[in-house]
Amino acid sequence: RFTCAGVALQLTFTDPLLANDLDIFSRPADYVTFKVHSLDGKAHHVQLYFSAAGNIAVNTPDQVVQWQKSKAGNMDLMRVGTVSQNILGRKGDNVRIDWGYLYLAVPHDPVTSSAITSSERSVRHFVQTGNLHVSDDKNIPRAAGDEPVTLAAAYNLGTVSSEPVSRHLMLAYDQIDCIEYFHQKLKPWWSRKGMKVTQMLTDAERDYSSVLQKCNQFDHQLYEQTLKAGGEEYARICELAYRQAFAACKLAAGPEGNPLLFTKECFSNGDISTVDVIFPTCPIALVYNPVLLKALLDPIFYYCESGRWTRPYSPHDLGTFPVANGRKDEETMPIEETGNMLIMMAAIARADGNANYARKHWKVLSTWADYLLKYGMDPGDQLCTDDFAGPSAHNANLSVKAILGIASYGRLAEMSGYEKLAKEYTDTARKMAQQWIAMDKDGDHFKLEFDKPGTWSQKYNLVWDKVLQLNIFPSSVAQKAVANYLTKQNKYGLPLDSRKTYTKADWIMWTATLADNQKDFRALIAPEYKYICETPSRVPVSDWYETTNAKQVGFQSRSVVGGFFMKTLYEKWNEH
Repeated sequence: RFTCAGVALQLTFTDPLLANDLDIFSRPADYVTFKVHSLDGKAHHVQLYFSAAGNIAVNTPDQVVQWQKSKAGNMDLMRVGTVSQNILGRKGDNVRIDWGYLYLAVPHDPVTSSAITSSERSVRHFVQTGNLHVSDDKNIPRAAGDEPVTLAAAYNLGTVSSEPVSRHLMLAYDQIDCIEYFHQKLKPWWSRKGMKVTQMLTDAERDYSSVLQKCNQFDHQLYEQTLKAGGEEYARICELAYRQAFAACKLAAGPEGNPLLFTKECFSNGDISTVDVIFPTCPIALVYNPVLLKALLDPIFYYCESGRWTRPYSPHDLGTFPVANGRKDEETMPIEETGNMLIMMAAIARADGNANYARKHWKVLSTWADYLLKYGMDPGDQLCTDDFAGPSAHNANLSVKAILGIASYGRLAEMSGYEKLAKEYTDTARKMAQQWIAMDKDGDHFKLEFDKPGTWSQKYNLVWDKVLQLNIFPSSVAQKAVANYLTKQNKYGLPLDSRKTYTKADWIMWTATLADNQKDFRALIAPEYKYICETPSRVPVSDWYETTNAKQVGFQSRSVVGGFFMKTLYEKWNEH
């Protein structure tokens, strides 16, 4: 909201990521709505200017772009993109898409004008005259950074009084193809049946009012649900996290027409479909549409069941975004990823009320469960998801994951009617839990590594025992851990473990969900809320930050903030 010279401007950016409607969810078109009115009872002449720069469609400003105008229905369409159009040709981290086209779609009316022109010239002309420089730039093509071109729209709203005046436009991006999946190019979900971008934009314009209504209803639902689950600060954190979690993913149409969802490791190496990124992301999918979690896991299962991956544990990732062809040199986290996959499969079964999805993949799940039986109790010198801290032999939290992975397999066996198998794995998990307690207890807390007294760590993996009601560990384990964590907090949060003062924002939320009362939950998340409000690192929420000064350590824009919804998931599944 902005005010100037007696006029109020409300600017609303709407990204309709409605998880229960995949057609709308996948539309790459966002609405920008302007609403203006007089604040002082007087009439004011109001003009608005909006533009989107051509450099949105390039990786670097030396790349050559071209542009054009067209019409669709009652809209003026402007687009810009690279001349080269090397579709899916650029992969990696901290790189920008340089294929496909950026669109600005402007519903036409008498007060509206649009042009593709030099950004500097366009702004200068508007400031001086209140009108758009309407002649289009004909110097095509040229480098994006050479007198940068912009897609511009202007509104001469005339005299505005206390009665609000509203206009809107759409920003869109047509990727053409969005993912390379084992050497096949996949279409975005919205275009799976051959829909063209002009039709998509026409549909989005037609649905403007109804989609905004649905988005407003969902925003209210999200706030009320998370407020009830964890309080005001928790609700505000989740409001911030929702769009980031899904924006770091891409929904594509698989070779068989099924939805496939791919995560990108933003600012942590650019991997695609990283299992230990899907794992912290998954609570948001389980809360709002479990189909999306299956869409995240289907590519992993295809990799494993197609013969491309032959090891007895889960892979780490499928390649470098947006190319998911698998890799020969991939980083491995055997216990980490295997435990993650089994736990997520139990979560899907809980959401579905049956184990049908697990039975489709029973052979590979059985192989993974046996791997955890063999190696999970006392992990060797393996990497876990917190790999930035280096290998951690005898890692107690990783052992918890293995134990709960085995228990999850037992739960899936039980739901599949395999009673003998269910009892075997569940009983084994309970025995391992008792062994874990004996190995890891250290006075008033639990150790980071079994062989290192005087250390401690967040046992965030333990949350799945509570959320899935596996009941493998005594509840006293979690409460003993929580009591200790409350004494370890810094100004901006609970450190990840005793080695450093940095932390992971997603894991704090999981650790806080271990608390058996709202007071302790809120005490554990309050410093994280303070971090988000006060961090000097002005980037999309970083999940790896310093608890002493709120500065980003690394990572940003990642989907793992979907893990903030763990408390919401627990309350949804266990409210009775």
